Amino acid sequence: MGLPPVVVGGLFLYLLLSRQGPLGFFGILYTPVAMIIAQTILAFPIVAALSHSAIVNVDPVIRLASRTLGATAVQETMTIITEARYGIISGVVAALGRVTAEVGAIIIVGGNIAGYTRVMTTTIALETDKGNFELAMALGIILLAISLLVNLALRAVQKMGRVGSGVILWD
Repeated sequence: MGLPPVVVGGLFLYLLLSRQGPLGFFGILYTPVAMIIAQTILAFPIVAALSHSAIVNVDPVIRLASRTLGATAVQETMTIITEARYGIISGVVAALGRVTAEVGAIIIVGGNIAGYTRVMTTTIALETDKGNFELAMALGIILLAISLLVNLALRAVQKMGRVGSGVILWD
């Protein structure tokens, strides 16, 4: 989960996607596609680790109850995922936080091209370097507001789940 983003999501991916790299024939370096690939590489370990932890920590009685009640393997799996849903959602939100804050890997594989691959975080870094602190701060406040809204939405979803009618074994 602690991959250095500039190396793994940036430099490594750059070497793979550059013209001399093994995937250079795709021609996707300095495109939004390359940026999405970099973000996926950085987010996947977080989502996988936190989801795994949530699923492993589901009470074994839930699995046994679903088997006893005649659930198929798919129904049993869906029951476990339903029980682990808040941990899985938290993993997705944590990964979103990581990719939202990423600058290094995005600049390396996206090129920070105005109107094409420039994103809010790279704009904040660029404007700070240029001494335009007012714009950088305004964008930073917007980014913080978006982050706060996502976290409030997650909190609302979690609260709604606690009020629900109990465990859903299957339909």
